Amino acid sequence: MKQENSNILTMNGGSSSIKFALYSMDEKPGKFFSGQIKRIGLDDTEFTVINNITDEKNEIIIDVTNFKEATEILIEWLQKQKYFDQVSCIGHRIVHGMEHTHPEIIDDNLLKELNKISEYDPDHLPTEIVMIELLKKQFPYLFQIACFDTSFHTTMPKVARAFAIPKKYYDKGIQRYGFHGISYSYLMQELKKKNEAEARGRIILAHLGNGASLAAVKEGKCLDTSMGFTPAGGIVMSTRSGDLDPGVGWYFMQKGMDAKDFNDLINHQSGLLGISGYSSDMQDLLQHQKDNKHAALAIEIFCYQIKKYIGAYTAALGGLDTLVFSGGIGEHAPVVRSRICKDFDYLGIEIDEEENQENAVIISTAKSKVKVYVIPTDEEIIIAKETRKLYIKAQNKTK
Repeated sequence: MKQENSNILTMNGGSSSIKFALYSMDEKPGKFFSGQIKRIGLDDTEFTVINNITDEKNEIIIDVTNFKEATEILIEWLQKQKYFDQVSCIGHRIVHGMEHTHPEIIDDNLLKELNKISEYDPDHLPTEIVMIELLKKQFPYLFQIACFDTSFHTTMPKVARAFAIPKKYYDKGIQRYGFHGISYSYLMQELKKKNEAEARGRIILAHLGNGASLAAVKEGKCLDTSMGFTPAGGIVMSTRSGDLDPGVGWYFMQKGMDAKDFNDLINHQSGLLGISGYSSDMQDLLQHQKDNKHAALAIEIFCYQIKKYIGAYTAALGGLDTLVFSGGIGEHAPVVRSRICKDFDYLGIEIDEEENQENAVIISTAKSKVKVYVIPTDEEIIIAKETRKLYIKAQNKTK
């Protein structure tokens, strides 16, 4: 089904970037163009655009200091583009969605709720709200739809969601929510296309990028995930600490560190960057691991922590049938995948190193009891599809 004169804009705001794409309203949305503005708030902010019809790529440096300015420049650019005048709806990735289980049309009530919980995720929600409000001001006639990164994990049982703190805080929403849910939804859809029976089995999904997490899935439902109340929890990431002894926070408070500085420490100064002392980029670290012991340690800790989570989630699932690697590191770092899977003979994991080095779709051997996939993720297409579905549903109601 094709909606005449209708296209979909997707917006995906990160902690220092905005990804965007323009899709047709087809049942299988086609992409006209895509791009991103990255390094927002830093020198040399990059504005990159790819024409997905001609494969032409353009990149310029823009002068912006914050997300408001970056969004304004993006809006100005969008208005000049072919196909944009046919846009009828905008789909947003919203990192934190509390208990929302499905995408929703963004109205004043939802905006109020997002503003209320923005302190839960100060690195994403405030900037996502800025983008929504600027787009609403410029295009008040367009539907805006929220796709929540947390929705995938709302099937988690309470035993996996609750922290061991007084119940009154759980009742106030202090619990494990999990993130990367839009990516995980895509990976599950792709896995189902490849093998429907496998998609109903015991699966561990590893989204390993600048932000990194794992999810344990059984019979299509998430049972546990590594990120918690915020995206800072779980495994070591590019600049995020991952799980931290609560006493570390107490120690820094005793030394006079305030909440803002602590948030900056665990989200922007830690992880691979903090351990290595010079880079948050896995490829940089891999290039220098032989002559830099700190780079080598950062990689070792990253792989070690993921290995521990795979072991733990295998126990939670009662076994393991399928392991999926995705995200920038998961898709493009064979040596990291190899190190993570090393010594997993007892789980029945056997990697075909030739296939692994080629970043093949299946990197396990034919004898491996656990099938190991490398599946590139695509959050934007999930946002486009969900936005289309909700937009058409809303249009049909008004007829």
